[in-house]
Amino acid sequence: MSEEKTSAPESIWSVGNFGPVAREIESSSLVIRGELPPALTGTLFRNGPNPRFPTPATHWFGGDGMIHAISLANGRAAYRNRWVRTPKWRDEDRAGRALFRTFAGKVPDAPEWVGDDRGVANTNIVWHANRLLALEEGHRPTLMAPRTLDTLGYADYGAQQGPFTAHPKIDPQTGEMFFFGYNADGPLTRGITVGTIGPDGRLARYAKFDAPYCSMVHDFMMTSRHLLIPILPLTGSRERVEKGLPAYAFEAGRAAMIGVMRRDAPAADLRWYEGPACYVFHAMNAWETDHALVADVMVYDEVPLFPRPDGSPGDPSRQQAYLARWTFDLADGCGAFTSERLCDIPGEFPRIDERFAGRRYRHGWFAASRPGEEGLSGIVHIDVSAGASRTCWLPSDDATSEPVFVPRGTEEGDGWILAVVWRGASNSSELLVFDAREMEAGPVATVELPQRVPFGFHGNWVEGEFA
Repeated sequence: MSEEKTSAPESIWSVGNFGPVAREIESSSLVIRGELPPALTGTLFRNGPNPRFPTPATHWFGGDGMIHAISLANGRAAYRNRWVRTPKWRDEDRAGRALFRTFAGKVPDAPEWVGDDRGVANTNIVWHANRLLALEEGHRPTLMAPRTLDTLGYADYGAQQGPFTAHPKIDPQTGEMFFFGYNADGPLTRGITVGTIGPDGRLARYAKFDAPYCSMVHDFMMTSRHLLIPILPLTGSRERVEKGLPAYAFEAGRAAMIGVMRRDAPAADLRWYEGPACYVFHAMNAWETDHALVADVMVYDEVPLFPRPDGSPGDPSRQQAYLARWTFDLADGCGAFTSERLCDIPGEFPRIDERFAGRRYRHGWFAASRPGEEGLSGIVHIDVSAGASRTCWLPSDDATSEPVFVPRGTEEGDGWILAVVWRGASNSSELLVFDAREMEAGPVATVELPQRVPFGFHGNWVEGEFA
């Protein structure tokens, strides 16, 4: 690993906390500063890219998934991490080297016995129907054992055999899990599947439609009766690939198209709303009024991490996300949607009290950037009803992951925020525990983690003892 990093300094895997860790470890009785709330009993499961064999100039999205589990109970903390042993991971482990390229299939000299499954299961990890699922949007969910983090293979959802979003939505009132998958007809195609998995873990609904154009669709929105599928101009193109240009690129000349469908209606009833070119990786929440759908999302004027169609880089000044409110007038049936910025602090990874998912809500949190600076060095709590926000800023050399809400009482927002942070000066990681509505007061407890946790994507809290 060190040799590749030295010979390829341009690789993202050689840059600070993007660098992978090589050890799978277990550690109990972690050092705690402050006092963990006694009622916190459960595990924060986090997922992120951690390549088994780092390669030069690899996109961040391409690393093998690694699960980090931080278990809290009785005022104590324990840690465990494991790679998600996908078919790709097993093939590369057997070969002792990297065999796949991000977005580009197998390397030319891959052995004949290597399969075509390049899934990395590196983006999210969710709990539904007593199953722990490691997710990335190009493949089926991977089952994980919650106590040991052993990989148990793909989850079986019947007819659902293709791509499955890393951001399924779970209705807290019905227990249903809604999902979609893009590239449903193969790489760089317009096909989109949508479906519902019941609280019993069985596929209850499955449908398919064609998007207006091929798009990388990372997230979507759910309300009590509707799903909103954003087709945004981070486009996929076979024609570009044939010319040696990027498979995925931001096309500023294309409109944003949001498909709206009832949760219980066929895909043929989908209606389209149009807006200016932009991109959204993550939605905070969505809900319904008498005549409209409302969605709060983190909007980029121009998508980061991907080039323009000619391969040139985008404009960094347009590549920060801001929380905005999209409104869709159902009385019109279709047409344009409106957008209004809710907060002037840029950021990413928005979360809510998930007990209010799909319903009108008040409290949200996201990882924030200081204006004019790169990196996520703060956590914002926003009251979307009052338009007020409170922020906890970390030292400039530090960076936070996605803030995850854990409920304490029955009132919305009464609980804690958990966030894994990287301490740049010491190149170490800690878990911070905040009172969710008193972020500016700083953490009530800090857990020193036994090894660094590389920058990742998403995690979720699961109640119960899994240590």
